[in-house]
Amino acid sequence: MSPALAPNPVTKTNDSVVRTGLAPAPATSPASAPTPIVETEAKTPKSDCEELKRVNCSDPRVLLAIKKFNSKTFKSIVILEYQTPVNGSKPDECDVAWRFRNKKERSWRKYRDFRRFEFGIGVNCTYRVIHTGRWHSGINARRPWIRPNPKFTRPIRDEEINDTIPTLLETNFRKGKYLYYARGGDYCKGMNHYLWSFLCGLGEAMYLNRTFVMDLNMCLSATHSSSHKDEEGKDFRFYFDFEHLKETASVVEEIEFLRDWKKWDKGHKRKVPLKKIKSYKTTPMQLKKDKSTIVWRQFDGPEPDNYWYRVCEGQAAKYIHRPWHTIWKSKRLMNIVTEISGLMDWDFDAIHVIRGEKAQNKQLWPNLDSDTSPNAILTKLQQMVQPWRNLYVATNEPFYNYFDNLRSHYKVHLLDDYKELWNVASEWYNETTLLNGGKPVEFDGYMRAVVDTEVLYRAKTRVETFYNLTKDCKDGINTC
Repeated sequence: MSPALAPNPVTKTNDSVVRTGLAPAPATSPASAPTPIVETEAKTPKSDCEELKRVNCSDPRVLLAIKKFNSKTFKSIVILEYQTPVNGSKPDECDVAWRFRNKKERSWRKYRDFRRFEFGIGVNCTYRVIHTGRWHSGINARRPWIRPNPKFTRPIRDEEINDTIPTLLETNFRKGKYLYYARGGDYCKGMNHYLWSFLCGLGEAMYLNRTFVMDLNMCLSATHSSSHKDEEGKDFRFYFDFEHLKETASVVEEIEFLRDWKKWDKGHKRKVPLKKIKSYKTTPMQLKKDKSTIVWRQFDGPEPDNYWYRVCEGQAAKYIHRPWHTIWKSKRLMNIVTEISGLMDWDFDAIHVIRGEKAQNKQLWPNLDSDTSPNAILTKLQQMVQPWRNLYVATNEPFYNYFDNLRSHYKVHLLDDYKELWNVASEWYNETTLLNGGKPVEFDGYMRAVVDTEVLYRAKTRVETFYNLTKDCKDGINTC
């Protein structure tokens, strides 16, 4: 993964587990221990204890008990704000929603959970939490929603996502200064290559104090497509947070920019001042004092001379700093990461199993195949992970049942166990379809890799392929 794809320094985690309806553990497992009972310090006179048998969910003492319970249970997340609890399905139940962030995420984006709590009466007439439901169990506290009818209503959206394309006023267009990169050989290359090149262009724009003209249209490399062919027509916003990019860098979308440029030239005798750059060998330092409204870099040469990142090589590398802080992963994908982590109550371990083509290449990775066999994995896990823990397996192994022998020792979770989070009834499907002009979006291989990696990063114990499972080098023999 490139630095942009490394987990970001922002947000959320959890420590102690509460039973939430996951697969039942054997009677001898630690997971079968009763849910810890946490009592609040909110007290009432003994004469009022009878009154507490029917919980008044709007009573501040109820929320106080919930807060204290959550602070001891969900230690890997920071709960930022609570809504007032509402009635559950029984007299002793309340549903409550809260917003939170993850301690291990770089961004300060907020996520949402709502759970059902069962209450009892503690010592000295205190409220105590007897039991809490699993992720999104407090349905009475969730935000109101109507099942979308695609013909008449817009689907439910995450209200915290604003990735609309900014528009330019005609007067603002002429006052601005722009750096425009024509499409080069980077198109349809792997995502790491794309980001390395994109951030070179964005870094040059920042150095020149210009607005960067960016093409939201992307090409997904065959490496991550289900067809095993390069696939055009992908949107930058499927994979990355365009809202954050707009907030941290001066960018304008290419179609909007070209429309405004054409409109200006058509309505004015004097054309917009333009400087075309034919070769990447023209350095950013040479363009520092250029007064042209538009600096247009064109990449018409053969590969690799038509790669964007060539602009930032050599002497330019001392001046151009890639703004990695502007790239966050799409919040739509991170919502899926949060859902999966929440369904395991933020209390899980994970193993990263890399197989695929590497396991078949015995010249570069002679031991990888045998070292990632089911029995070898189990042997290693038993040394590092306690039995009957939630175990998330992040992997590129296509055979779902490959890890079945782990199920006799752990509660195993795979990405495909959560398909409902991106199927046709999901929020992700509705939002990406709307973003894509009504055309369904495939949950492709790169999205799977992002979700797997981010869930892995949130685990309490992480077992890695090239650091724990095998002594083979990550990039092949003799590269360690």
